[in-house]
Amino acid sequence: EVRLVESGGGLVQVGGSLRLSCAVSGFSFSDYGVGWFRQAPGKGREPVSCIRRVNGRTYYTDSVKGRFTISEDNAKNTIYLQMNSLEPEDTALYYCAVDELGVYCRGTQREEDFGAWGRGIQVTVSS
Repeated sequence: EVRLVESGGGLVQVGGSLRLSCAVSGFSFSDYGVGWFRQAPGKGREPVSCIRRVNGRTYYTDSVKGRFTISEDNAKNTIYLQMNSLEPEDTALYYCAVDELGVYCRGTQREEDFGAWGRGIQVTVSS
């Protein structure tokens, strides 16, 4: 069973930083993508970033480019999202999810292409 567990969220002031982690277990595909999504209060879930396992290529939505960095630690099967220069608009519930085919990773990835999801973790940026 594929399992994803997010950690590292919390409350931070404007301009601060947080690092989210996504621990992935339960599968061994040769290629897959792990994406981060977020859902702000009263809004739909939107893509944030994605990393493709086979080549390490990374993708970002425009609003986080230059501020967020996605990375992976293969030995730990963990994906990270380093978030810097946080803004109130970044306040949301953040989810990580797996694209088991490894072909849907992009800064604008669609949530319906990701089959396994974590439960989400809250990030709150106070002004």
